[in-house]
Amino acid sequence: MRIIRVRHQERSFYAAITSPDTVRCLNLEEDLPDDIPLAEVELLPLVRPSKVVCVGLNYHDHAREMGLPIPDEPVLFLKPPTSIIGPGDAIVSPACSNRVDYEAELALVIGHSVRFVSEAEALRCVFGYACANDVTARDLQKKDGQWTRAKSFDTFCPVGPWIETQVQDPQALPIRAVVNGEVRQQGNTADMIFPVAKLVSFISRVMTLLPGDVILTGTPAGIGPVMDGDEVTIEIDQVGLLTNHVVSEGPTDPAAVQ
Repeated sequence: MRIIRVRHQERSFYAAITSPDTVRCLNLEEDLPDDIPLAEVELLPLVRPSKVVCVGLNYHDHAREMGLPIPDEPVLFLKPPTSIIGPGDAIVSPACSNRVDYEAELALVIGHSVRFVSEAEALRCVFGYACANDVTARDLQKKDGQWTRAKSFDTFCPVGPWIETQVQDPQALPIRAVVNGEVRQQGNTADMIFPVAKLVSFISRVMTLLPGDVILTGTPAGIGPVMDGDEVTIEIDQVGLLTNHVVSEGPTDPAAVQ
């Protein structure tokens, strides 16, 4: 099943895609027709998580690309919920950064509260999968010596285009980043250093995962910059295709607007 979050008649709700042109509200309490034309709904960011947990350096080819050793344990960091945007929304390149990079990633959406789950049971906690882009201000990451500012700007976590609940094997998914029609990243989740089940189990031993929380599972080799006007598409077989465009941030100082 493919699930999206939409706004229709001033109400927001989750809906299942029932055909290429229609959706169905999943909240049975809403007084809505069984099938709603897709053209009549506004797509919203998929989730409103309590947190976005990210994994750095989780593909062998990316570790080689960066010239870094293979980590012994998953490298974790967080992105704020305010960084999440949906399909078609703009990635805003901040004025304080001279280099903003795309990073194609498989996203997991957690289905229920979990703490201390085993690897054997971990996939049962995953409600579904989505495409994600771990947008990063690379120059600020290097300047700061840690990742919080570089990863946390509003719009720096596109997720979508839907939640796909039926994925046969999350460790056998081709993944690509396409910029202006050119393939820039091409990998496979089989190259993950720590597989999905390991990541969910490991993170659950650090913090409680709540329904709707998002886990970004790392990026393959081929990261690179984007600029104002670029179109960035993340493609994952069996999951979907997420497209966003890049715009430069306008003046943010009230004095500069006058």
